[in-house]
Amino acid sequence: MHNLFSMTCADLENWLRLSHGKGAFHAKALYHEVMGRGNRDFALHPAFEKSQKLALAVEGSLDVPEARIVETAGTDDSFKFVTALDDGLRIESVILTMESHETLCLSTQVGCRMGCAFCETGTMGLIRNLQPEEMVLQVMAARYQLQRPVRNVVYMGMGEPMDNLDAVLKAVEILSDQRGLNIPLRRQTLSTVGLVPGFKRLASMESMRPLHLSLSLNAASDDLRSELMPVNRAFPLALLKKTLAEYPLPSGGAILLAYVLIPGVNDSREDAMALADFAEGLPVRINLIPYNPGTCGRWPATEDKDIHRFGALLYEKGLFVRKRWSRGREVMAGCGQLGGRPEKDSKEKQEAT
Repeated sequence: MHNLFSMTCADLENWLRLSHGKGAFHAKALYHEVMGRGNRDFALHPAFEKSQKLALAVEGSLDVPEARIVETAGTDDSFKFVTALDDGLRIESVILTMESHETLCLSTQVGCRMGCAFCETGTMGLIRNLQPEEMVLQVMAARYQLQRPVRNVVYMGMGEPMDNLDAVLKAVEILSDQRGLNIPLRRQTLSTVGLVPGFKRLASMESMRPLHLSLSLNAASDDLRSELMPVNRAFPLALLKKTLAEYPLPSGGAILLAYVLIPGVNDSREDAMALADFAEGLPVRINLIPYNPGTCGRWPATEDKDIHRFGALLYEKGLFVRKRWSRGREVMAGCGQLGGRPEKDSKEKQEAT
C-alpha cells in the first residue's frame, strides 16, 4: 500500500494514472482535500462523489494514516506531543506559539548519533532514520488532529537532519507543495550540527536556496566545541567558516548561528569575543538559546539575565542577535530536552497509554 504522506501532488498524479487510470483532476482534488484540508474520508471528496467504486478502490490501495498520539504536555507558549510509530518507536514534536503564528519543531530521526553533550536525544544513540511520511505525519497531526495553526516548520527536534538528508529533502518538498500543506521553503528551517557534505549538497541545489539554515555552533574554539560536540573533530571551525562563506544564499539571506548558552562553560566574555571573531565577515545572525537540563543535566539551567549579558557583548561587536527565552522546560519540551525515554514500548503498554 502506498502512503499519501510520502507523495507530492505530482507523485500522486503519476500513481493514480498508473494504478487507476486517473490523472491530474483527481490527483489535485484528492491531494488538496487530504493534505490541504485534512479530509481523510475519500467518499466525501468531490472528485470521487460520483464514483464510489473508484473511491473505494483508491482508499483500499492508498494509506492516509492518522497519528497515534500517546502523550501530550504543554505550557502557555509550547506544546509537546509524542507519536507512536508503526514499529512501536516513539518520536517527540513541539509546537511553539509565536506572536503571530505557530511553529512546529519536528523530528527527523529516532535518537541521534551526534552525541552532543547538552542534548537529551544524543543519550539515546541513533535508533533509526525517519521516512519522509513520518515527518509529514507530524505536521498533519499538529494541524488537523490537534487543530493547531502551524505556519512554520523547523527541523530541530530529535535527530540530525543532515544525517538523514534524502528523507528530509523529500519532506521539505512535500510540505511546500502548494496544493497540500503549502508551507513554502522560506518558512522551513533546517538545523544542523555542521555536516559539511550536507551544506555542499544543498549549495548545489538551486531549488533549495530559499530554505533557511541554522548551524548549531555553541562554541567558537575547537577545543571546547569538540568537547561539547564530537562532530567538530571531523568538521572543525575553520572548515565550517569557509563552508558558510561560500554558501550561495539568496539576496539578503543569512544563516543562523545557534548558540546554546551553558552557565560556566561557554558564556564568558572571552567566549563572546571568540564568537564575534568567528562571525566576522559572514552573512549570519546569532540565535542565543538557553540551556535546558535533561534528565541527567550536567549544568544548571540558563537564566534570562545570562542571555541578556552575553547578548549585550555581541551587540557591542555589531552583531545581529536574537534571544530565545526558555520555553517548555517544565515539561521537557525545551531545546535539547527531547527523547531520552525508552525508545520502544511494548504493544500492551502503548495501547494502555
